[in-house]
Amino acid sequence: MATRPAIRTRPGRTAPTSLPRTIARFVLGAFLLFAGTAHLTVARSEFAAQVPSWLPLDTNVVVIASGVVELLLGAALVALRRYRVVVGWVVAAFFVAIFPGNIAQYVEGVSAFGLDTDAARLTRLYFQPVLVLWALWSTGAWRDRAVLSRTGRNRPRP
Repeated sequence: MATRPAIRTRPGRTAPTSLPRTIARFVLGAFLLFAGTAHLTVARSEFAAQVPSWLPLDTNVVVIASGVVELLLGAALVALRRYRVVVGWVVAAFFVAIFPGNIAQYVEGVSAFGLDTDAARLTRLYFQPVLVLWALWSTGAWRDRAVLSRTGRNRPRP
């Protein structure tokens, strides 16, 4: 079985990505920009309904903060090409961090964004891992992690 050659770049540079990955990164960035804007404007009550009841923070603060974070992450995906690998890992971590809220929406039976049945809320849970993988794939984060592991570039220097 043939192995792919290591991607060689200059120090401090990330490897180029394909057109489909770039388009996917821009679409994900646009999605986050839209969601962040919706958090702060037209869908604030819908997002507030998704904040878990067990979270010991003010619901409005959580909605505003998560909206600002989504705006920053969306802008980073679109504008910070040089740092896209790091941004990809941060976006993936963000999607993991908000997953308990999606679980709470299902467990507590909260209707928001048209998810008004348990089946719809359960189906929604399966899309969160897709978002995590989308962030990692579209930024090349997962691929670059594998390349760094093979080349030993991610090991601490003596």
